[in-house]
Formats: sequence, C-alpha cells, structure tokens
Amino acid sequence: MLSTKELSQEIAQRIASLPLPARPAGLYEPVRYALEAGGKRLRPLLCLQACLACGGSAEDAMNAALALEMFHNFTLVHDDIMDGSDTRRGRPSVAARYGSNQAILSGDAMLTLASLLIADVPAAVSASVAAEFNEMALRVYEGQQLDTEFEHRKDVTEDEYFEMISLKTGALLATACRIGAMIAGAPEDTCRALYDYGMELGLAFQLRDDWLDTFGDAATFGKPIGGDIINEKETWMLITARRDSYGELDAILAEDLEPEEKIMQVTRLFNRLEVGERCDAAAATHHAKALAALDRAELKAPECKDFFVETVNRMASRSI
Repeated sequence: MLSTKELSQEIAQRIASLPLPARPAGLYEPVRYALEAGGKRLRPLLCLQACLACGGSAEDAMNAALALEMFHNFTLVHDDIMDGSDTRRGRPSVAARYGSNQAILSGDAMLTLASLLIADVPAAVSASVAAEFNEMALRVYEGQQLDTEFEHRKDVTEDEYFEMISLKTGALLATACRIGAMIAGAPEDTCRALYDYGMELGLAFQLRDDWLDTFGDAATFGKPIGGDIINEKETWMLITARRDSYGELDAILAEDLEPEEKIMQVTRLFNRLEVGERCDAAAATHHAKALAALDRAELKAPECKDFFVETVNRMASRSI
C-alpha cells in the first residue's frame, strides 16, 4: 500500500500531466497556473485514503480525487475575484496575474474539467458519486452566498457562522471522504462516519484559518496577515469579539484608520478578550468530534486510520 508521501507525489504527478489543451492559451494557462501553486492536496488525499481504508484501490479513486482538487482550486480562483485578493499561496492570485475576466472564464473551465473527471470513476458507482459531487458543489455555492451576505451585516450569530463554514468548507472535505468510501463499496454507516469526520475536520480547519489570518506568519500562511480584519470579515473571532466587547469592536471599526492601525487595534482587543485562545479551544472541540466519528467507521484496512488521526493532530499543531 502506498504511503501518504507516495500518494501525495502521485497526486502531484497526475495533476501535472493532466491533458489540458494548448489552445487557446489564454483559457488554459491560468488553469495550469492555479494548479501549479501546490497547496496541501488535503482533499484528494482524504478521498484516496478513505478508499484505501475501506478496502478499495487508489487507482479506482484517483479521478475522483483529481476532480475534488480541481473543484477546490476553481473555488479559490473565484473566491479571490469576489474578495479582491491579490495573493494566493504566496504568489499573485489568478485574477491578479491574468485579470478578473480571464480568471472567471478559466475558473469556469476548471469546474467543467472537474465534472469530466468525476464522471470517469468505476461504472458501478458513477451515478451515485456524480450525484454526491453535485450536491456538494451546490452546498459550497450556498456557503459562499451566505459568506457574501454576511459582508453587509453586523449581527451575524455564531450559529450562522457555523452553518456557513459547514457549507463552504466542511462540505468539500466531508464529501472527499465519503466519495472515497463509496468507490470502495463501503456500507452506508461507514460512508456516513467518514463524512462526519471530514465535516468536523472542515469546521476545525476554518477556525484554524481564521486564527492564522490574524496570528499566523505571512510566509507560511501564503497571504498577508490581517486581511479579515481589514475587510471586516465575519469570522468566528470577529463575531465573538463583537458580542463580548459591548460595542468596543464596532467603535474601532467605525474609525477611519489606516490598515496597519486597524489591524493593531483589533488584534489588541482580541488579545485582551483571549479570542485567539478561545478559537483554539473551539477548534479542539471539533478535532475531538472528528476522531469520535472516525471511531465509528468500520475500516477494512485499519492501518489507514493513522493518516486520519495524524491529519487531525497536524491541524491541531497548525502544521498543515
């Protein structure tokens, strides 16, 4: 059985060798650029490892894994347009390099390429896997819409925030696990347990991402620190600070401050309210729920469980 490192190398090789047309270059160059940026490749790894854990083969799940990675990168291309982000993974975003119009069109092409890949899975599960993939895609779009609507509100609740990230972030990680198990022919109880593992992992992942945007290192985070504060994005930390600061956060945000000063003042408030530590604790709760869900899965290759446990542990230590 391939190791996680070997699976990662195989995913990278398959992505690099995808038969993308040479023309028109203006459509496909941005696709290659987006895929070459690397990233954690967590979603395809979850898919492949779930398939292996349930007794299937990595080759059977490979096209599904590539489809999930292609879809994920499509969402990043469009997210950067919507958020006005110039940086992604430590280099210019697709929109910054090629322009928004080109990024929209190339992102559309990535979505179609993902659909073609997800259709090319073993025939016995092709229809059910495609249905699962399409349902996931709609959930991601719903999450993105909620996130967009939150930009115009100052009364977003913690429950609404978790609903949004369960759709925008959790659904893709959860579906990656579920599709891998489905391709292996796992029973529904195990498919559901692995889906729940991925969902809890996704919630913890987003909480960690929120934390990193304020307290992380720009060199490893891949984009400038403090962007969520500048944009007044409704993260768990901002929602919590607004609720617990009795108007102090809103007063800071209402001032006409330079970006660096705005980041400094909000971060100081976060520190005083211990919002960062509380965000860590919230993520830890979802880490524990992910591991509990994993324990419910009946795995035919129990040694694969180590990958899922290690993924939770690495996320908890902020090493992925």
